Amino acid sequence: MEKNNKKKVFSAHKSSYVDKGATVGAGTQIWHFSHILKGSRVGKDCRIGQNVVIGPDVSIGNNVKVQNNVSVYKGVTLEDDVFCGPSCVFTNVFNPRSAVPRMDEIRHTLVKRGASIGANATIICGNTIGAYAFAGAGSVVTKDVPDYALVYGNPAALCGWMCECGEKLDFRNGRAVCKNCLKKYKKNKTKVVRENR
Repeated sequence: MEKNNKKKVFSAHKSSYVDKGATVGAGTQIWHFSHILKGSRVGKDCRIGQNVVIGPDVSIGNNVKVQNNVSVYKGVTLEDDVFCGPSCVFTNVFNPRSAVPRMDEIRHTLVKRGASIGANATIICGNTIGAYAFAGAGSVVTKDVPDYALVYGNPAALCGWMCECGEKLDFRNGRAVCKNCLKKYKKNKTKVVRENR
């Protein structure tokens, strides 16, 4: 079913809901049983899988893929080109209790441009996942992840570095060339940067 939202056309399955006050960009597809809550903004050309909840008041960039069974809660921001694998989890309150209201204690989580989160990974609130970083399937991210970093495990630990195209980089003498796309990178002890942008 096609829906018109502020003159931007997107498609949503008839079993999904887009609340009044939510905006969805042109070309975005929303699959079965999903719900975009009020105040949320979903960018252009996104793919929102089955049984996804977004919001309230969440910002999602353009060309983002949120796979099945993911909830993107208030306090989470996904920049352009982010991939969220099936059943990955975002938290927004660090020490929740059913009997103690803590929604005024939300810790913000930022997932930067081009980052990927593997299936069943858990992102503890209050952390930033850097640009083009990759959190492996089943990881538990408990601290900030640098740009281009590959992390996995529980708790997630730095296990390598990734190219913007998604290939693992092989550094020699502080330099790497992606075997897939030929982009060039340099690194020091704590960070990687792309050369010749």
